[in-house]
Amino acid sequence: MATLTADHLTDEQIEALGAELDALRAEVVASLGERDARYIHKVIRTQRALEVSARGLLLFAKFPPAWIAGTAALSVAKILENMELGHNIMHGQWDWMRDPKIHSTTWEWDHACASEGWKKSHNFEHHTYTNVLGKDRDLGYSIMRVSADQEWHPAHLMQPVYNQLLAAFFEWGVAFYDLEFDLVAEGKKSKAAFRADAMRLWRKARRQLAKDFILYPAMSGPKGFLASAAASLVANTVRNFWAHAVIFCGHFPEGVETFPEEQLEGETRGQWYVRQMMGSANLSGGPVFHTMTGNLSHQIEHHIFPDIPSNRYVEIAPRVREICKRYGLNYTTGPLTKQYGTVLRKISRYALPRRAEQRAALAHRTRSIAALPVRSEIPETQQPVRLAG
Repeated sequence: MATLTADHLTDEQIEALGAELDALRAEVVASLGERDARYIHKVIRTQRALEVSARGLLLFAKFPPAWIAGTAALSVAKILENMELGHNIMHGQWDWMRDPKIHSTTWEWDHACASEGWKKSHNFEHHTYTNVLGKDRDLGYSIMRVSADQEWHPAHLMQPVYNQLLAAFFEWGVAFYDLEFDLVAEGKKSKAAFRADAMRLWRKARRQLAKDFILYPAMSGPKGFLASAAASLVANTVRNFWAHAVIFCGHFPEGVETFPEEQLEGETRGQWYVRQMMGSANLSGGPVFHTMTGNLSHQIEHHIFPDIPSNRYVEIAPRVREICKRYGLNYTTGPLTKQYGTVLRKISRYALPRRAEQRAALAHRTRSIAALPVRSEIPETQQPVRLAG
């Protein structure tokens, strides 16, 4: 388990790092303006155009070409709405615009989980206690073991299976997760509070179900109803798998650290920054990829500055990476396929009891070393000359 009292960082260095990041944040906030407003309005127009086009095509859902095109457009529209719009707007990234239509207090996203519950469990609990065992319920979402420091239970043997089920129904997994069944069972949440949250979920869920599987399909007519409803199901599933992959790759790949609850005692601003960077990971890619991830491909930057507009993460990422390098901290990043592969390996490894998990980890390291290319010995006189500087 990682701590922030690493030998190579003194308290003074940690606070100096924090001061650098505070200054970077202040610089970005001071520069927000018309360029950023144009960006978010463009994303909103694009998302709505895609959704309107999709629903228009699905009026003719009984014809395969219209169904395929409509389902594809609807999938992209739902991804954009959840990732780049809903998640980021509800973080307050665009509150500085004073636009009531794009404000964290008024936005309700296209999701089974109500915004009120999301902002409590995600914005406050997860972003405050990132990867702190016993405090951050997002660490394995209370059902998966993703760290050696989490207690093993026989139910974890099935986590490679129910991880894929969670991916397919991620929207609903998040919605029911916010009910906090585990806290009710532990006596930390009252039954009255649970009932209130359950009613909130029911009100939101029934609107989602009616919209996707009754109202819009009905517009396609009796012959196109089932095809249109199927398009909504496919689009939601595509969105669910995508969101699951991006979020898991930002929180659970190899190289991401977890922390003991004692870490929070007297935690300074600098220590909080370091914990956020050590507890997050990025994904590499191009502009379209970053937008489709809601810029959560810059999870490290998002965790240190959750309320800065997402379009700025790509700009500040090189500077954050340089700060990490200068202070000797890992800046975990990689392509989606590689990072998702490490996530799946970790979920499979920690599904096992501790000794079996250790044997699996050792076998993985042995295979990795065996796969490295064999380097022939080169006589010292033939070694390349290293130039100073």
